[in-house]
This record gives sequence, structure tokens and C-alpha cells, in this order.
Amino acid sequence: MANLHTYKPTPDQLKGRVILVTGATRGIGRVAALTFAAYGATMVLHGRDVSALEKVYDEIRDQGHPEPAAIPLDLERAGTHEFDGLAYAIESRLGRLDGLLHNAAHFEKLSALELQTAEEWSRTLQVNLIAPFALTQACARLLKASPDASVVFTSETHGHEPPAPYWGGYAASKVGLEALMKIQAAEWEKHANLRANVVIPGPVDSPSRAKTHPGELPATRRTPEKLMPAYLYLIGPDSRGVTGQIVEC
Repeated sequence: MANLHTYKPTPDQLKGRVILVTGATRGIGRVAALTFAAYGATMVLHGRDVSALEKVYDEIRDQGHPEPAAIPLDLERAGTHEFDGLAYAIESRLGRLDGLLHNAAHFEKLSALELQTAEEWSRTLQVNLIAPFALTQACARLLKASPDASVVFTSETHGHEPPAPYWGGYAASKVGLEALMKIQAAEWEKHANLRANVVIPGPVDSPSRAKTHPGELPATRRTPEKLMPAYLYLIGPDSRGVTGQIVEC
């Protein structure tokens, strides 16, 4: 694996590639979508909020990058039919898919297990674990047709380190996400054109971090832009052959 502290992609690193980013309207997802577009990718932008999607769409277009596509979908309420529909929409509009960044996430609140509800766990697991599984499954046909396809999952420290009190369903969903990645990478082992990896951003200035650590000063957090070398490396051609890895930023 490349040294991500010194990694510098070429300006056209992602030229000709179609990349889907979930949760592309804010935080790491938004910055990743703008960054991938700047390096030549044709972006497929996912989010729940249509107006927010349109803003990112316009920003990419106004900067002169390849014309993106925007596909709204509420992951909390989506099922197999909706995920398949998203994949078919990508195929009909763009004809291919070379990369998938699972970045959308749901967080309820920090609380003791005895105070959490089944409904809260259901929402969290649906967005953070079931949706990445179902969307990867729906897009597998397109990814397999790509000469070089990469799937990247954004996880979280509490899903990687020994579980801590009060993180409940959120931590459980992220533990499951790492397991999902490892299973997928192992099942794709015989496919040289496919790979799957996890990124753990660490403390970063994002809406999720503000919700989980409300007393933390934003100035003490890294910006999402600081993480982009890791995401660019894993989503692009330089990481071909790197799979099943957990990259801690």
C-alpha cells in the first residue's frame, strides 16, 4: 500500500471513471464528491435532500468538471426494489460504474443500552449496514463489468476499537460494516478487477462529529479535505490489488 501521508495523485487520476458517493450533500461525502470530480470522475451524487443534492450538482458543473448525475433516495426506507432502481438509473444514464463510496450514516444519540429502542437500532442498522450491503449487491453487476472497480466503506473508530459504553447500535452497525467489507473482499478475491476497503477517518469536522461530540471545538478537528489522499488512493487505480484493508486516518 502507498504511503498515504505523501501520496499525490495525478491531476487526471479518475478521468473516465463513474463513481457513486452516498451521503454526498455534506461532510466527508460532499468533499469527496467535489474532489473526485476535480480529478476527472463523472459523479453520481446520492442524498435524501433534493435541494442539497442540486447545490452539489451545480457546484461540480459550475467548476467545469464532468456533468454529474444526482439520484435522491431515502436509505432508511429503501428496500431491494429501490436499490435495484438506483443501479438501473446509473446504468441507463451513464452506462457504467467504476467506484462506490459508502459514506451516508445515521446516528441517534449516546445513551445506555437500556434506554435505546428497537426502532432506533432498526434505523441505525438500516442506514449504516443494510443499505451498504444492499446497494453494493445492486451495483455488483456494473462493478464486475468495470475493468477496475473499487468499493470504499467509511467506518468509525467506535466500530473498530473495543466497543465503548453508550455507543450502542451505532458502534454495532460499524462493527458490522467492517465485517461486511471483509466478507465482500474475500468473495471477490478471484476477481482482479474488484476490491473493497474501509476508511476510518478519526476526528474530523463533520455534522456527525458535531452531533457525537458537541463540546468539542471545531478548530481542533481535521477538515475532510485532509482525508482526501486516502479516499483518492483507494477509489482510484493506484490501489488496484489492495483489498480487505482497514485504513485508519
